Amino acid sequence: MKNFTLIIIAVVAFIFLSALFVVPEGQRGIVIQFGKIQRDAEQNVVVYEPGLHFKLPLIETVRKLDARVQTLDDAQDRFVTAEKKDLLVDSYVKWRISDFGAYFLATGGNTAQAEVLLKQYINNGLRTEFGARTIQEIVSGERTQLMQSALQQAGQASRELGIEVVDVRVKQINLPQEVSSSIFARMEAERHAVAREHRSKGMEEAEIIRADVDARVTVMLADAERNSRTVRGEGDATAASIYAEVYNKNAEFYSFVRSLEAYKNSFKSKDDVLVLQPDNDFFKYMKSDKVQN
Repeated sequence: MKNFTLIIIAVVAFIFLSALFVVPEGQRGIVIQFGKIQRDAEQNVVVYEPGLHFKLPLIETVRKLDARVQTLDDAQDRFVTAEKKDLLVDSYVKWRISDFGAYFLATGGNTAQAEVLLKQYINNGLRTEFGARTIQEIVSGERTQLMQSALQQAGQASRELGIEVVDVRVKQINLPQEVSSSIFARMEAERHAVAREHRSKGMEEAEIIRADVDARVTVMLADAERNSRTVRGEGDATAASIYAEVYNKNAEFYSFVRSLEAYKNSFKSKDDVLVLQPDNDFFKYMKSDKVQN
C-alpha cells in the first residue's frame, strides 16, 4: 500500500512538473496540441512571454523561439549591373520574428531554414536594385537608396514567413578578379598616358625656358664683349697717347725702355736662343754703357 502511494505521488509530481514550462528571457513560447498551434477565441496564436507557464501535460508541447534581433551574414554573392557587369556584394540582414505562428508554420521553427528563405528574398531584392543601376551610380552615392529599396522589397516578401526585416546593409562591393585586373590595367595605361602628356608638356616648357635663357645669355655676352672691346680700345688709345707723349719728351729713353721690354720678353727662359749678327740694332743698348738723356 505504501509503495502504491509513492507511485501515485511520483506520477502526480511528474504530471505536475510536465505541466510547467519556463520561457527564458529573449525568447517566446508557443504551444502545439495535436500538431496544431494553440490559438485563443479570436484565432490568434497564443504567445507566451518569458516566465513560468502551464500547459496540458502529455498533450501539449512547447516550442521556444528566439525573439531577439538576429543577424544573417552569409558569403558574398554575385550580382549583375545595368551595363551587364558582375559585382561581388557582401551584405548582411538584421531580422526578427514578428508573427510566431506564421514563422513556425513556414519554417518549423528552424532558424537555418528561415535564413535560407530570407536570403532568397533579400537576394531577389538586391538583384533587382543592382540590375537597375550602373557601377558608377552604385559606387558614387546611390548605395543608401539601393539598401532602402531592398529593405522595402525584402520586408514585403518576408511577411509571409512571419519575419520582420529590420535592416539591410551592403558592407562591401568588389569586382571579380578577372574584371579587376582589366580595369586596373586600363587605369594604369590611362595614368601612364597622362604622365607622358605631363612629361611632354614639361619638356616643351623646359625648352622654351632654356631657349629664353640662352638668348639672354647670348645678348649679355655680346653686350659684355662690346663693352670689353670699347674699354680695351679706350685703354689702347690712352696707352698710345701716353707712349706718344713719352716719346715726344725723350725719344732716346723711350727707345731704351722699349728695348729692355724686348730683351725681357726674348729671354724669359734659359733655353731661349737668338741667332743675330753682332752689329744688329737689337743689341744696340747692350754695347753702350750709357744712355743718352
